[in-house]
Amino acid sequence: MILYFSGTGNSLAIARKIAEAINDQVLPLTEAVQQDLTNEQCIGLVFPTYDFNMPPAVRTLVPQLKISKEAYVFAVTTCGAQAGNSLWTLRRLLRQKGIELAYAHKIRVPDNSAIAFGRNPNEQAWKFERFAFRLDRIIADIRGQKHEWHFAWWSLAGGIMGWSFLENGMWRTFHPVVNEAKCTGCKTCARVCPMSNIAVEEKAHIGDNCTICLACVHVCPQQAISTNGRETLKERQYRHPDIKLKDLIKR
Repeated sequence: MILYFSGTGNSLAIARKIAEAINDQVLPLTEAVQQDLTNEQCIGLVFPTYDFNMPPAVRTLVPQLKISKEAYVFAVTTCGAQAGNSLWTLRRLLRQKGIELAYAHKIRVPDNSAIAFGRNPNEQAWKFERFAFRLDRIIADIRGQKHEWHFAWWSLAGGIMGWSFLENGMWRTFHPVVNEAKCTGCKTCARVCPMSNIAVEEKAHIGDNCTICLACVHVCPQQAISTNGRETLKERQYRHPDIKLKDLIKR
């Protein structure tokens, strides 16, 4: 079983490709914590890197998993460039449960947080072709149940970004904000939020349980949700090309 957490579809797309290659299934991490997976002999974790570490939601969900200590556990993190401490943090969390992470790797994908700095994530589509070889390698390694750690060591950048004042500052920078003048109350943002953190009455309201996946920013049809004080432009909204909106809602 491959467990995933995904905001704009990058990690979901990678999880699906791995699952298809090894004849397995995918399951949202938010649903996985509600199930007993101790009979699964192979467990995969696919999730993004945010600010050089695991998303806060993933750090909260992983300790709740019910998986066997005998299972072959692998992980792949999707990132714009650096994995930071994502895989190292996962190893630590699993070890606290008496579980060893057998295999870890990263793969680069378009950086959906680029929109917060006025850049277009869609202009990073070149990463799919450039790093396809790595995904092929990852799949081959998982098929062979290799025991290797790539990018799973503690990093200075990840450690620095983990300082509470920096982490809190980044949270405030990226936290989505609703422009009520543009919001039509269509509830698209609430449907894709993996944390069920958005309530919509007449207008959308984003709660305090935000994990900064930016799914709401990228899917809003009115571009009514922004981050870092920048206006959201339709041409800069991003979703993995293999992932449909309904796939994100199904989570």
